[in-house]
Amino acid sequence: MSSEVRNLPEPTADRLPATTAAASAGAARARWTGVTAGAALCVVGAAIAMGIGRLVPAVNPMLIAIVAGALVSNLVTVPAWIKPGLDFSAKRLLRVGVALLGLQLMFSDIVGLGWGVIAVVVAIVALGIAGTLYLGKLLGLSWTQRILIACGFSICGAAAVAATDGVVGAKEEEMLTAVALVVVFGTLMIPAIPLLSGALGLTDTQAGMWAGGSIHEVAQVVAAGGMIGGGALAVATVVKLARVLMLAPVMAYLGARQRRAAQCAAEGTQPPLIPVFVIGFLGCVALRSSGLLPQGALDLARLAQTALLTTAMFALGLGVRVGLLRSVGPRPFVLAAASTVWVAGIALAGTLLVA
Repeated sequence: MSSEVRNLPEPTADRLPATTAAASAGAARARWTGVTAGAALCVVGAAIAMGIGRLVPAVNPMLIAIVAGALVSNLVTVPAWIKPGLDFSAKRLLRVGVALLGLQLMFSDIVGLGWGVIAVVVAIVALGIAGTLYLGKLLGLSWTQRILIACGFSICGAAAVAATDGVVGAKEEEMLTAVALVVVFGTLMIPAIPLLSGALGLTDTQAGMWAGGSIHEVAQVVAAGGMIGGGALAVATVVKLARVLMLAPVMAYLGARQRRAAQCAAEGTQPPLIPVFVIGFLGCVALRSSGLLPQGALDLARLAQTALLTTAMFALGLGVRVGLLRSVGPRPFVLAAASTVWVAGIALAGTLLVA
């Protein structure tokens, strides 16, 4: 028996590493395949959404992409192995798109609004976030769910939701719920603000400022401003972009907060003080403000930014499932409705004070 035992092949030092290396290589290939396939699906979805957007200019392709992704997710089964590609599109590509969004902004445009309007924009974002967080706490929602809804509704919609998620690390269902709520309630605001502006007797300038200060997505603001007419669209767009600029200080604050939390928890890794995409966003604003970029480069960057964000929105839409929205219960919907009214009320009060 002892000789048989001695004659059995013994594990050698070269066999185990070879097996491990083969398994690692196989896992890497599978992940790469998933990333490629998932990203390709999102690119195709974005291309279709952008094509529809060209045929129907009144509808922004990013909104089309979210709705299309949600329809695909609820009508067919999306294979799990492409999820790495969906995550890559919804996070990495979105952050690049948010950074490029800064090329739409010039510091001079914001300053040109006047200090009164700037103060109103700051109040909309600060009070909007604070009030939504408080209401969400009364409803018993988690802090991460509250902050996602608060930033999405107070700053710039789905892009702000995803950017906030990149800083605070919320659960996937919380992020997807917040994105779906932005689409639903922001879309309802498109006809509501023009109708209410007419009922209240607001001027075009006042109505445009109210639209830019209260509606969630940039695309939704453009749609509402176009419905109001006159000079409302230009005012609405600049006020909304001023709210977008607030993304930088808010994300920097959240990054510092998460860093302090990590230090208190004595974790080995800490989030950056200021997220890289926020630095990129501010860099793009500075670059646009410098006047160094020719119009052709700005047009190309705008196309790239739209393509990246539309791709990311399609990926986010793929995660929005009816079963998920049913499972979260009515409380996020109640908070979204209350936040919409709260932000719109602050914006209206500020508009009547300064415009």
